Amino acid sequence: MLRAPPVLLLLSVICGLVQTPGLRAQEPGGQPAAPQKGFRLEQNYPNPANPSTNIPFYLEESLFAGGESQVVSIRIIDMFGRTVAIPRALAHPRGGNVPILNLRYTEPGRKVAHWDGRDMRGRRVAAAPYFCVLQVGDRTAYSRIIVTAPRRRSRLFPFFRRRND
Repeated sequence: MLRAPPVLLLLSVICGLVQTPGLRAQEPGGQPAAPQKGFRLEQNYPNPANPSTNIPFYLEESLFAGGESQVVSIRIIDMFGRTVAIPRALAHPRGGNVPILNLRYTEPGRKVAHWDGRDMRGRRVAAAPYFCVLQVGDRTAYSRIIVTAPRRRSRLFPFFRRRND
């Protein structure tokens, strides 16, 4: 029995032939998916990410109605569900560049996380689709992040370079 190579699986996810959990635009039956109550994970920018990206998310006032803080976690996972990286908060009361893993937020509003395109060991990740998982309490939201390979300079024609290089 032959097995499909991982490249075929990767292409089918990129082309939309295989659905990933939580990333469907519409629920079966033609009705749009209901938005999550209390928070929203927005699309990262730039996407495709090369080499880094910002991940905006929004915490609504309804989460903080009782005056309590909310525990927020963001993870970058690969296609197999393995955690690749933990993005860092750009602005947080504890300071900048804090990993967003069980991080407490005390006020609503738009927040931004930053991922530098490296795994937890500090190595550049491979060019592939990844998923951003935002977890607030016991609820979860997903978005897709495409990482592209960095451009290489030509070794044959080094004089064909951009002025900025």
